[in-house]
Amino acid sequence: MSLTRPADPQWRQTGAGFRRWEKSAELGRGDDVWRWASREVLRWGIKTRSGFTVMPGDSATAGDRVTAGDRPVIMAHPFGFAVREPVEIVEVVQERDRVGFAYRTLPGHPVSGEEAFIVHRHGDAVILTVRSLTRPSPRGAWRAAYPALLMAQQVARRRYFRALRVRAPR
Repeated sequence: MSLTRPADPQWRQTGAGFRRWEKSAELGRGDDVWRWASREVLRWGIKTRSGFTVMPGDSATAGDRVTAGDRPVIMAHPFGFAVREPVEIVEVVQERDRVGFAYRTLPGHPVSGEEAFIVHRHGDAVILTVRSLTRPSPRGAWRAAYPALLMAQQVARRRYFRALRVRAPR
């Protein structure tokens, strides 16, 4: 079970010792937007359209579709460098009006925590919700870089919302 609870409409989890963050924004309206956005989220589009690369993990479908238990490596590309972010998919949601997934970070990731991407409907509106729990990496060089990593995280979050809003069919 994930801490960011993508299946839950209301997120009540706090995650002791983590910085908690949640934001929702409307992507558009209608069935076409719903089908496009929900497909993109479940096929890593929110990450790849935000400038990340997703390298396949343990399952045969990795890189194509999120799969619970899979362990892909997400690659960030700041300033021309490649930063490895190993993760594990801890929950996948596929309901009539709600789809999404959550992953937790694995050792070697620059931070410790969990992130969830959820596309859901409210009437005709299609909404993206991003949830995050973050704290410094337990050890290693990344721990000292935590303040800078929080700024990078803010940039990535803005990109997540633009990634699906800009390209969603209207």
